[in-house]
Amino acid sequence: MSEAARQKWEYATIPLLVHNTKAILDSWGVDGWELVTVLPGPAGAEQLVAYLKRPV
Repeated sequence: MSEAARQKWEYATIPLLVHNTKAILDSWGVDGWELVTVLPGPAGAEQLVAYLKRPV
């Protein structure tokens, strides 16, 4: 694949508040961010972390 044809991405990690997850993700989605995955944060399952990407 040529360099010109290769898609470039930027990434973000954001903490999620369990009681407000949809609003947080909707807010980032409006800015073009796509959810890749959600995993437990360093503090465990009480603190979730969302990993997002969008084209550069």
